[in-house]
Amino acid sequence: MARVYIPGLRLAREFCAAVVRPLLEEHFPQVPYAAALLGPGSEVAGFDSQRSTDHDWGPRLQIFLTGSDAAQAGAITAMLASGLPSSFRGYPVAFPVTREPGGTARHRVEVADLGSWLTGRLGFDPRREVTLLDWLATPTQRLAEVTTGEVFHDGPGDLTRVRSCLAWYPRDVWLYLLACQWQRIGQEEAFPGRCAEAGDDLGSVIVTARLAQDLMRLR
Repeated sequence: MARVYIPGLRLAREFCAAVVRPLLEEHFPQVPYAAALLGPGSEVAGFDSQRSTDHDWGPRLQIFLTGSDAAQAGAITAMLASGLPSSFRGYPVAFPVTREPGGTARHRVEVADLGSWLTGRLGFDPRREVTLLDWLATPTQRLAEVTTGEVFHDGPGDLTRVRSCLAWYPRDVWLYLLACQWQRIGQEEAFPGRCAEAGDDLGSVIVTARLAQDLMRLR
C-alpha cells in the first residue's frame, strides 16, 4: 500500500502533540520549553510536496530550552532516543540527511539552547537589542528561516517574542533595502534590449528573467 503523503509542518505538529510532548511531560514535567519546526527545509515554508519525501524526510522538530534549563539538553536527547517510536504516520522517526557525512540514521528532534541556536542561525541573539548592523548583515533567507515555520508550544514565550521582533524590517532599513534593489535593477534594465540588438537572444531572456526576479523581491 502506498504511503499517504503528509505535509511536513502537519507531520511535525502531529508528531509533537502525539509523541514528543507526552514524553516531555512524563519525564521532564518541570522543564519549560518551546517546540517548533524552523530553519532550512522546503516543508518549513510550506513548499514541500510528495517529491520532497525522496530525501531528508521524516517527522522532525526543535525543542528549545532557556537559561539554566539548557543544561538538561543532553538528558532530554537521550530520553527521546530511547522513548521515540520507530515510525510515525508511516514515516521512519530515525533517518539520515544528506548534509551529514556517513548518512547515519537518527531521530531528528533537535534539543538546543534557544540563544545558541539563534546565534548560530543569525549571528546574533535577538532576545537582546537588534542593531542596525544585525539587520543589514543578516541574509533575508536566515531571517525567513526563523520567522516562517510554526511554533507548536512556547512555555517560556521567548521564541514567540523573537519571531514577532523579526517579522519585518524597521521602516528605515526597509526603505534602504528598497533603494538598493532599485539601484540594482537600474544597472541592468537596459541590457535585455542591448543583448537583443547584438543578436544575443538567449542573453536577453536571461537578463529579463533576472530583472523579473529582482522586481518580485521588492514586494
